[in-house]
Amino acid sequence: MQRNFLLTLFFLASVVATAQKITIKGQLQDTARVALPSATIMILNPKDSSLLNYGLSNADGVFEIRNIARQNYLFKVTFVGLAPYTKFIQPTPDQVEIDLGVIRMKPQSSMLAAVTVEGDRAPVTVKHDTIEFNAEAFKTVKQNAVVEDLLKKLPGVEVDADGTIRAQGEQVQRVMVDGKPFFGTDPKLATRNLPADAVKKVQLYDKKSDQAAFSGIDDGQREKTINLELKEEKRNGAFGNASAGVGTNDRYAAKANLNRFKKGQQFSFLGMANNVNEQGFSIDDYMTFTGASRQMGGGGPVRIQIDGNNQGAVPLNFGGRNSGIMSNYGGGLNFNHTFNKKTELNSSYFYNALDHNLLQTTDRTNYFPTGDLTFNQVSRQHNTNQNHRLNTVLDHKIDSLNSLRWTTTLTYNETDAHESSTSQNLNADGTTANESQRQTSSSGSTTTLNTSLLWRHRFAKKGRTLSTTVTLGITDTDRDGAQDATNTFYGDTTQVTHLLQSNVQDTKNNSYGANFSYTEPLGHRMYLEANYAYRRNMNDVDRRVYDLNGDESTLNVPLSNQYSSDYQYHRGGLNFRVNKTKYNITVGTGIQQTYLNGDLKLLNTTINKSYQNILPVARFNYDFSSSKHFRLDYETSVQEPTLQQLQPVIDNSDPLNLSTGNPDLRPAYAHDWRLNFTLFNPTNFSSFFAFIDATYTRNAITTSQTFTEQQVRVSRPVNVDQNTRVTGNATYSFPISKLKSRFGITATATRQNGVNVVNDAESNIAQNTVGGTLRYNFRYNEIFDIDLSANLSRQSTHYEFNTQADQLFFNKTYSAETNLTFLKNFSLNGTFDYLVYQSISTDYKQAIPLLNFSVSRFLLKNKSGELKFTVNNVLDKSIGVSQTADVNYFQRQVTNSLGRYYMLTFVYTLNKHLNPMGNRPRGAMMRIQRN
Repeated sequence: MQRNFLLTLFFLASVVATAQKITIKGQLQDTARVALPSATIMILNPKDSSLLNYGLSNADGVFEIRNIARQNYLFKVTFVGLAPYTKFIQPTPDQVEIDLGVIRMKPQSSMLAAVTVEGDRAPVTVKHDTIEFNAEAFKTVKQNAVVEDLLKKLPGVEVDADGTIRAQGEQVQRVMVDGKPFFGTDPKLATRNLPADAVKKVQLYDKKSDQAAFSGIDDGQREKTINLELKEEKRNGAFGNASAGVGTNDRYAAKANLNRFKKGQQFSFLGMANNVNEQGFSIDDYMTFTGASRQMGGGGPVRIQIDGNNQGAVPLNFGGRNSGIMSNYGGGLNFNHTFNKKTELNSSYFYNALDHNLLQTTDRTNYFPTGDLTFNQVSRQHNTNQNHRLNTVLDHKIDSLNSLRWTTTLTYNETDAHESSTSQNLNADGTTANESQRQTSSSGSTTTLNTSLLWRHRFAKKGRTLSTTVTLGITDTDRDGAQDATNTFYGDTTQVTHLLQSNVQDTKNNSYGANFSYTEPLGHRMYLEANYAYRRNMNDVDRRVYDLNGDESTLNVPLSNQYSSDYQYHRGGLNFRVNKTKYNITVGTGIQQTYLNGDLKLLNTTINKSYQNILPVARFNYDFSSSKHFRLDYETSVQEPTLQQLQPVIDNSDPLNLSTGNPDLRPAYAHDWRLNFTLFNPTNFSSFFAFIDATYTRNAITTSQTFTEQQVRVSRPVNVDQNTRVTGNATYSFPISKLKSRFGITATATRQNGVNVVNDAESNIAQNTVGGTLRYNFRYNEIFDIDLSANLSRQSTHYEFNTQADQLFFNKTYSAETNLTFLKNFSLNGTFDYLVYQSISTDYKQAIPLLNFSVSRFLLKNKSGELKFTVNNVLDKSIGVSQTADVNYFQRQVTNSLGRYYMLTFVYTLNKHLNPMGNRPRGAMMRIQRN
């Protein structure tokens, strides 16, 4: 009743407010009577020329600014290449619509007075395949905010707790700064270190490959990319900040960034050190190593996904609640330099070190037709990692027709991991089948070099191009490991085994290749592309396992493995492209021939395989207007088995979880369809993004499980007939200017159908996930803002062999963040997250409230100093929970996490005195200056 009353009251208030509004409309043309689409319409306050409202014209040049207050305005229109048009508007008391008719804008040369516009706050524009957000329209009241804080406010963009960015349902792979790489391809180095107030625009697009961008023929290779366009004053000066904080429980955090940009040169320095789980960089190398170390040590169960992508069963969500305790250190330089009009260098070096402690309990129920099995494990890990990364990209234009691009990445990684665990498997009747106590250690280093050289040539005939790329990759890994395990097997008799082993592994990988592409114009904006690619990948692995007995060590031949593999790929294809004003079409096909020659030296066995596949592709883009786009893609791909998956060698690093290869494994063949629709309404600034992605895989590779009488699991890759996956995502965002608010809603749904193989018996699995996100933002000038969001996910899993094993669980996250500036020199920030993990099937529910707040006092000239007192995790909730339902199991993991601590931090903002142009007060309105 109360809710209905409030809704009715709100509706009546809206009707009354609307009744007092007016609409301004018209049509824009040039002097030749040609419509002017996407022209900028501004409604200004005639007293101080501040921006009150904003809009764009549609494809026919028509514009309409609705629901604005009945008062006097200065109406202004701008269009590239034409003189601005201004008009004073004075509505009558009874006027509800002002029709300006057809406005014909004159060429730039007829402009009598120069006009400078500052502070344009157009929220969103769509330019072909790029969505552009004006940072000024979404900026946060939070002082010293970073780019990540800005991205959280953009419609259709989400930032996970670990800093992973998702835009329109897809993960962002790269963040650029003014169109140039920033510390290689690590998005977090930009989003978690650059200040938000340095950004003018955020551009979101799918970055094509260098070859596709050059030739105009789409090769299907894309990276979801964000480009940060800096403010003009930041491009011609220095900016950055430095902070240092100390807290209770020996907590500390320090970081600094300095950026010096000038014409033709960009220089950035980053540095950080903390033990409060704050990562300003990605740690993929660390994740790769820990997964490899667990496999070598044999720890942990195997996760099986019905989409055929098998991953480790203990995913670590770094930066979130499941991260344990982590100390982070890092620093590096980013240097971009334009030597002249022909030569440009983009380069970066970054070093990071991690020290990680994790305490984790795992409870897992495996569902089988013969009865459910339970796996329980308690593990403690201490891992360290040091990583060096060097990236360089050198572009050189030989002449107007030829250019070169040389790209090189060099990494060096040192790792050390120690784990102790206790685990057991329980039978369906609750009795213990087996148990294990294990201690494992592993250390090693990896050096990787990847380099490529791209040559591009344009012929005199427009559209005719030739390009080629040569690549070289070298990886060298040395790793030592050891395990001490006591395993007990229960049954008619109890058997106890003790393993004391060490292992040494040396892996060398060399690869090289080349590809060629030729495009030929056919006339009428049609093109033909012919391409050919060759790649060779050679591996040499020497793994030796030794049984230890006192000071003696004996080679364990069954567990050791020496092999070499030689993969060769040949692929040729043709693509036909039509490139019209409103649409473009690409259809084509390729033929791929693959050869594998493997030599299992200790087994005196060879594996020789050859595969041939036809890979068609089709793409269709249609631009209804500059703000409405449709895209449909179809492509095929092949997942060929690796030599590790093919070789019949038992890996019993974990005696309770054995694994072996399958020489009869066949390649998986996938068809992928993707439909994408983008719409931005320039009249009311609402936006709508949606996509549907469907994948159908034949001969999908999954992992079968066979259990011995002692409940030891043996995992083996096998082919199943088919897997399907359909994912949909839709995001709608709209502002309510009257309420100074913006609403956003995102709906997602995923349906997967796969095949589970247990004890050689196949059964179908169906998994459905539905959910969505609601977001609300309110901002009052530069004083107060609040963000509210709710993220809900419902996942159900249906098992054909046993409906009683069906799983249903919910993950819910409710979040709030507010920022308040008061008494001129004080600010308050508060965040609250309420995490709910609920399993209906197992009657489990865990709620974790997380409350943080800080208060700041600004000091020094231009508020360049900030003294901040922070309380993190006020309610002292020091656990993290994750739960997963997959092919034949339900799993819950509980990890340690940071508890409550207090911290005092001093922040010094450099850009407030290094840039005279940057000293304009926050919130300065737009001004029009007439000369």
